[in-house]
Amino acid sequence: MSVVQDAFSARIALKATGIRKNYGFVQALAGANFELREGEIHALVGDNGAGKSTLIKVFSGVVQADAGSIELFGSPITLSSPADALEAGIETVYQDLALGVDLTPGENIFLGREIARKGVLGRLGFVDRQAMRREAGEHLHDLGIDLPSGRVPVDTLSGGQRQAVAVARASAWGRTVLILDEPVAALGHHQTEIVLNLMKQVRDEKGLSIIFISHSIPQVLEVADRITVLRLGRTVLTCDVREAGTEMLVAAMAGVSDAEKDSGGGLA
Repeated sequence: MSVVQDAFSARIALKATGIRKNYGFVQALAGANFELREGEIHALVGDNGAGKSTLIKVFSGVVQADAGSIELFGSPITLSSPADALEAGIETVYQDLALGVDLTPGENIFLGREIARKGVLGRLGFVDRQAMRREAGEHLHDLGIDLPSGRVPVDTLSGGQRQAVAVARASAWGRTVLILDEPVAALGHHQTEIVLNLMKQVRDEKGLSIIFISHSIPQVLEVADRITVLRLGRTVLTCDVREAGTEMLVAAMAGVSDAEKDSGGGLA
């Protein structure tokens, strides 16, 4: 459990209020609320169509909300594009990872942020692969990520190792919020544990606030500090993981809990 999250005085890193988004006649978000504390892992769960993907796309600047407001550490923020989110220190790892399969782990970590060679070569566009490999190796080592080699393309790595590289890349550049969209959906048990442990390590050592989207209630209960349930585009429950249980969460997702009747879509 995060020490920062456990304190009542923890700052609010990211706050979304009344987020609405329609795609034509389809209402993806119907006034969703979400509150992410500094240094916590906050799980976002819900059935397919609940609005999870749309909400994180709003946070990452991919989708613009029709209504509602977002604050970052108490200040209003407009996320009109992915570049706005990146500038705010919000990094997202999607299910497809968006890795360059022919590139090494180091080249992927520095993808789009390459280190230029010094002098004339740098001005001509040459990159310093040795420096990128060294710095990426140090970052991976600090996170406890053990790869067979830093010189091989990532398509030779296992699924868990590729996911670890994607998380490492996001944590290397994220300054405030790290969003992980179903990061262990296609992994085996051992690889899943590696990624879940990495998530906790990134929170504890880098102090990043993490939004963890998952369909697996056991994984959520294992790794999260708090949990928010979305249903039909609304926030129906937010609770501390110590107060949550499988039956409670499933009931909220299905719309048969007292939590949904009483909350009116507000934050717990």
